[in-house]
Order: sequence, then structure tokens, then C-alpha cells
Amino acid sequence: MSDSLLTEIDHIAIAVEDLEAAIEYYGAAFGAEVHHREVVDGDGVEEALIKVADSYIQLTAATRPESPIAKFLQRKGEGLHHVGYRVDDCAAALAAMVEAGATAIDKAPRPGSRGTTVAFIHPKGSFGTLIELVQE
Repeated sequence: MSDSLLTEIDHIAIAVEDLEAAIEYYGAAFGAEVHHREVVDGDGVEEALIKVADSYIQLTAATRPESPIAKFLQRKGEGLHHVGYRVDDCAAALAAMVEAGATAIDKAPRPGSRGTTVAFIHPKGSFGTLIELVQE
């Protein structure tokens, strides 16, 4: 039995300029349908989740110009934004990552979409990847 704090890949987040166009593309290309859609006001994003087995592709667009997604799109354009790792205990996983040298963006877990609890880890110190810890 593994002692890993990671239980699954929760989602792969893709930043998009036009959420409707991205949804249409995934439908036409893969026959994919939106499983869940939500505006997360605190983060300034609207997301559409496409279910793939027990994980998701999270298409995410900015709802306001100062949101992290808007800033990302201005700097880098559309594309891979972050990887969400599913964990059983977000606080324990966050503490373990910080102890291992990661830089927390969220100093404590907070509410996320779909009723989850989340915390983000900065790409610096995580090999260039923005990480979201997701507890269902």
C-alpha cells in the first residue's frame, strides 16, 4: 500500500479566451459534453468541466480583467494552466508540500468549485507547474 497523499488526477485546467468556443470544440472533436459548469466569483473565473473517466478537463475563462486567468492569458495566451491533484486531506497535503520546499499561494485550504476544498502551490519550487490540491 502506498503512503502517497495523491489519490488521482482531479483535472487538467486549460485557460481559454472564449469558453463557449472551447466547449463547442471539445464537443465537435471528442463528442464531449459539459458535466459541470460554474462561475467562481472569488477567483474571477467561469469553468466548464468535461468528465474523462474519474477526472476532468477544466476549461476556464476569466470573468474580470484582474483575475489570475486573465493575467495568464495576457502573458502566455491560451493553453495549459495547471494540474489539479486529488487528495484526501487538503491541509495535510499542503503542509507536506510546504515542508518539502514548495511555495504555497494559499496559506490555508479554501472553498473551491463543486463544493471542494482547494489550495494552490506556486510553479516556482514545483518544477514550473502550478498545482491545485483538491479535496472532494
